[in-house]
This record gives sequence, structure tokens and C-alpha cells, in this order.
Amino acid sequence: MKHLPTTKKEFEQTNWDKPDFVFVFGEAYVDHFSFGHAIISRVLQNAGYKVAMLPLPDYKDKNSFTIYGEPRLGFLVSSGNMDSMVNHYTAAKKKRSEDSYAPNNEAGLRPDRATIVYSNMIRQTYKTAPIILGGVEASLRRFSHYDYWSNSVRRSVLEDSSADVLVYGMGERAILEIARLLEKGVPASSIRGVKGTCIIADTPPDGAILLPSFDEVASDKKTFAQCFMEEQKNQNHITGKMLVQKQHRKYVVQYPPQSALSQAELDEVYAIPHTGQAHPMYGTKGISALSEVEFSLTSSRGCFGSCNFCSLAFHQGRQVTSRSHESILNEANQLTKNRNFKGYIHDVGGPTANFRHPSCAKQEKSGMCVDKMCLFPEICPALKVDHQDYINLLKKLRSIDGVKKVFVRSGLRYDYIMADNDGAAFINELSKHHISGRLKVAPEHVSQRVLNAMGKPGKEAFNSFVGLYTKTNEKLKLNQHIEPYFISSHPGSTLDDAIELACYMKAMKIQPKQVQDFYPTPSTISTCMYYTGYDPRTMKKIYVPRGEEKKMQRALLQPSDPKNHALIVKALTYAHREDLIGHDAKCLVAPYKITGNNKTSSKSPKKGGRR
Repeated sequence: MKHLPTTKKEFEQTNWDKPDFVFVFGEAYVDHFSFGHAIISRVLQNAGYKVAMLPLPDYKDKNSFTIYGEPRLGFLVSSGNMDSMVNHYTAAKKKRSEDSYAPNNEAGLRPDRATIVYSNMIRQTYKTAPIILGGVEASLRRFSHYDYWSNSVRRSVLEDSSADVLVYGMGERAILEIARLLEKGVPASSIRGVKGTCIIADTPPDGAILLPSFDEVASDKKTFAQCFMEEQKNQNHITGKMLVQKQHRKYVVQYPPQSALSQAELDEVYAIPHTGQAHPMYGTKGISALSEVEFSLTSSRGCFGSCNFCSLAFHQGRQVTSRSHESILNEANQLTKNRNFKGYIHDVGGPTANFRHPSCAKQEKSGMCVDKMCLFPEICPALKVDHQDYINLLKKLRSIDGVKKVFVRSGLRYDYIMADNDGAAFINELSKHHISGRLKVAPEHVSQRVLNAMGKPGKEAFNSFVGLYTKTNEKLKLNQHIEPYFISSHPGSTLDDAIELACYMKAMKIQPKQVQDFYPTPSTISTCMYYTGYDPRTMKKIYVPRGEEKKMQRALLQPSDPKNHALIVKALTYAHREDLIGHDAKCLVAPYKITGNNKTSSKSPKKGGRR
């Protein structure tokens, strides 16, 4: 098994006249199921198409895009597994020093807004060559969207890139349909009606829902929020309508989503041979991003958890499809033949590890509900809760010759576990066989107001889970703990809410090494809240912490860090919680005298910072 060609020399060794597709993408070439470029290229190859890879081209030199000449059918363009702006910048908009998806972790090899830059570089040389966009960056920026890094509303990436077609979501079906149309001689500019795609049109097609235009959403935040929710409501592959939005002079047309792949189709994708390795040109160091997933198994796609800060619902979708046990076991057996495999499967999961089937029976006929969620604000009575299939899969995996341990490191929904009448059996199985010292779970917050904004369960569910997990590990005589993740300064969070979380963490003796400050990434409900100040689900106004208060909320979650001391004292003073400044056991920080170089701004958070 060989990698696909990545250089002119490798291309010449294939004896191809020319490639059918040239795949341009903003990360190193890793031929592994966890990398979107690997799956799409191998799906096309399996269908008989010749694909040449162009990873991390020099985006300042248009000649770097011409090494194969013009492909027979077109260019495929993706920023990579991550949005390029998220890849480059922290939540504080500071440049990251490393890129784990690049050789030697070197930052800056891909440009900001890579999808747009790559497409425009191609178009400078190949004026009429078809360009098809895909991947997370294109998918989440397909409509007019709020861009955190420029603090502005930007037009659809499809218009800014001058591309012909944009594939959103998981693109195996769509890219094959597009390839067949191109093969038949249909011009890329004439491709119409492919589910899971967007195109540019001169006029709105008949029968489509006309969304507010770019100018309208860019000039009015309430209109933006209303438009955003209309986009969200039409992600059901059965009931979703064609959507149209005017950009500058032309219109972006989104056709309804593709349905999720069936289990048989998903098994077929994962049965296509891959090397499982980074391209040899990267040497023995390989690519850091691969080390996290090289010996992991993807068991499912989709997530009906629908957290508001997560982009999965708008990209991968809410409907869960799982691979069969046979498919996963076949891949696991292949892992044991890898000379670098030490007997440890690092993960068996997906967006949420313990989701292995659709949430209810009606989805096959009706798709996911548009007007309600499966787990929020209460668990839906129709929700099918069952961990037995997952338990059986894990048992089979750890019985494979050559496998010493099978870990579960993907996220788990603890509220789903607690809703299972036999959830204790799953916790017992997990604790006994599949944890490496600490179990990572994500309660995100404890304030009910903030949890409502997040679309997450109340803290009672988390407390119950902690109690069951602790009791189980004591019974098994295992010294295993929970490592919870929390998000600071999410929309809806006031200083009082942040203090409530800080006090909870102190009482629970939780001292996080890292805290995730809320990051407004494209096309999430939470980002819509952050930009507009409206909760798009209700169109009611919502409080959004900004500026110094945002820094205060983050600091409160790490009170033991000396550099946060002055900011925490200031936050507690402003919130009239001086009772938490002192040396008592309940106090968050000791008294602090603000003098000299340690003096902080005297400005208080904006009015409304407390409720």
C-alpha cells in the first residue's frame, strides 16, 4: 500500500497522463481515517479516480499550485481538519507557536483563511478549472457568518473564494456525485441539485427559502440571529428546504443536507485500504497530530448531544451512525500488525463515545426533531438509552490477541449514562478496564443560567455521576479520578456565575491546569449569542461578558495561579464578594494590596455584569 503522489516525481512514477483531481489542503498528508483529506481521496480512488495530493503548498507562490498541471476534472480545496483561524490563534487572538498538523509542528505554513487563499491562487492560473471546496472551514462558513478574528460579519466563503461548488458536512456521497457529473462533461458552473452542497447563482431558484441578505445580517444583529436560526432549522435531511442568501451581487444556494451514511456505507468507507501513516517525506518524526489518533478507532459519527458551543450539529450532523462490530474489529486486527503498535488502543469513540445508535426510532422516517433536543432541557421520553452494544464492542476489542489495553478517551455524556437503568454496569466496565488514571468529562459549568445557554444538563446530573463513579472505583479499589473540563465567560455568564463555578471547584478540590475560555468559532449557537447579544432559540437578549470581565471570569477558575491574584481580588470586590478574600477555607484568594507595577485598571465591568 502506497501513499498517493505528493510531488511531480512521485506523479511521474504513476504513469498517469494527468490526475483527475488535485487535492490542495492546509496540513501535512496523513493517510489515516482521522484526516478528512485521506478519507475523501481514498473514496475517490476506490471509485476509479486518480487523485494527486498537494499538501501545504507555498501560498505565496502560484507556481507551487501547478506542479501537476491542470487536472482532468478539477481541484479539491480544504483548509484541513481545522478551521485555519482556530488553528492559528488562541481564544485571546494570540498567535499559536505550533501547528501539530504541520511537519516539525511548524506554525504558519498554511495561510489565514486557507480555503480562500488556495482557491484564489488556483484561479489566477487556471481560469476555468473546476474548484470544489470542502472540510470544516468551508462547511461552517458557507453562509454569511460572524468572524471572531476580524470582529465582523463576512460573506460566504464560496463567494470570496471564486470556487464553483462547496461540499458541506461529511462529503463522501456528494463528492462522488460531483465527480460523476464532471466525468459526464457537465460544467462545474452548471452543477445543480446535489444534496449537501452549495453553489453560486445569478438569481434565486424557485421554491427556495430566501434568507436575509449579507447586507441585512451585517447591519442588524437581531436579523443575523433570526437568519442563523433559520439555517439551523433546515439541517434535517428529510424536512430541510433549499436556502438562498444574497451575498454581494450573486446568491449562495444551499441544497438540503445529505442523509447520514448507513452503517453498511460507513463500513465500506472504513474498509478502503489506507497506510495509516504520515507520508514518508516527513521523516521519522512524523506528524504530531497523528500520534494522538494513530492507534485510535472511530466507532461512530454524529452527535445528538447538541451543545450550543459545538459546531458538530452544523457540520457532521445530529444523527448518529455507528460502524458494525465486524468493521471495527477488522481495523483493530490491522493495528496489531503495525510494527509501532505496543498493544494499546488509545480510544474507541467519536464525537461522543457512548452514542452508538440513533437517539430514537422516528429518525429513519422524519430525521432529527427541529423544535426540540434529545437531552436538553430534559431527556426526551423517546430517547433510546443503551450502553450494552458499546460494552460488548469493548469486550471484543480487548480480547484480540496482541491488545493489552483498550482506552476510552473520547467525550462521554454523563447525563446519558445516568439515564440508563443499567448505567452502573457501564461505569463498572469503564472503570475496571478502559481508564488510564483519570476520566475526562465536560460539565462545562455549574450555574443553571449558563448551562441553559450552553444547552447542557444541570449540575445535579454531574454530581450524581461523580458519586457513582467514586463509589464504583472505591469498590474496585482503584485510585482513579475525574478530570472535568469547564468553559469560562460563555454567553449568559455573569461575574456571579463565574464565582459560583470557582467556589464549586474549590469545594470539589478541582485545580485545572488549563481552562478553556469561550472561543467564538463560526456557525455555533453560542457564537451567535456572543456576536448578537440574542439567544437565537428564543430571541431574548442574553448577557455577554467582554473585555476585562472576560479575563476576570477566566482568572477565577485558576485562583492558585499567582498571576491571576490581582484580577481575582478586583473581580470579587466588584461583585461584593469580599467574604471570599481571606485565609478561611472557603476563600478563593488571600488579601492582596494593589500597588506599584501590580496595579490594575480601575474600570469596572460594564453595567449588567452582575445579576
